[in-house]
Amino acid sequence: MEQRYLGRSGLRVSRMALGTLTWGRDTDADEAATQLLAFTEAGGTLVDTADVYVEGESERILGGLLGEVVPRDELVIATKAVARRNDGPFGGGASRGALLGALEGSLRRLGVEHIDLWQLHAWDSAVPLEETLSALDTAVASGKVRYAGVSNYSGWQLATAAALPGHTPIISTQVEYSLLERGVEREVAPAAGHHGIGLLPWAPLGRGVLTGKYRNGTPPDSRGASSHFAGYVEQHRTERAARIVQAVATAADGLGTSPLCVALAWVRDRPGVVAPVVGARDTGQLLGSLTAEDLTLPPAIRAALDDVSAVEFGYPERPMG
Repeated sequence: MEQRYLGRSGLRVSRMALGTLTWGRDTDADEAATQLLAFTEAGGTLVDTADVYVEGESERILGGLLGEVVPRDELVIATKAVARRNDGPFGGGASRGALLGALEGSLRRLGVEHIDLWQLHAWDSAVPLEETLSALDTAVASGKVRYAGVSNYSGWQLATAAALPGHTPIISTQVEYSLLERGVEREVAPAAGHHGIGLLPWAPLGRGVLTGKYRNGTPPDSRGASSHFAGYVEQHRTERAARIVQAVATAADGLGTSPLCVALAWVRDRPGVVAPVVGARDTGQLLGSLTAEDLTLPPAIRAALDDVSAVEFGYPERPMG
């Protein structure tokens, strides 16, 4: 698998990341081990998790596989903090105390001495940004964190955090980005490009809708049929989405590949994108995503997909004529 530098940094990662949102709920430890082995055998290195995924179980499962399945030094481990874990005074948020406490918890669950990429899971308007960034500074200075990133930041939030002088550089931002969700192109992607920040798209397959599995209903074994993911998937089951899914399916037929590969290759090669984060319930799904590594979309097909999924730009994102 091709390796790319993450933002304006020396950190090299695979151009596909393995997401672990389902680990501990829909994916047990044995299946997770099989996924991790398949991912690394394909050349994958970047594995993404968070302290709140299945109440920390995702981190615990990943930690249990380090050394047993894959050597620690062959992976770039990314996790997140900020989201609410409990109702205690330090159980969430971006205060210095909450963040440094969350870091210790992640290190303990993962069973590691440092985290390669520590990400702020969301913006916290209740906490001064200087305080939040000082926690990142402390984490990096202590050696417990190597690089810092953010997630789900708007354009102005990302630019503000990146431009505040004297703090640990922000090298990545993790955002929802797919043929069905291109809103980041208005302000987030330009801000990231200006500040040398790499994009890590989550839900690059449109929450599963771009695979085409929902074209004729809801498969009983799909996320859309589960109690905890049904609403998450439903947001992208619209008339506009149906037109885009049809275009993806048509492109896949013409190329002799799957809609999944077409959708993933499209977002992987967008300007500023470093590595889409692909989550899979089982290894079969993951292997389907890994086959996209061999696909580069022809310019004509890329242009057609750009057109059918085009995001509307208005003032002030579009300069006045």
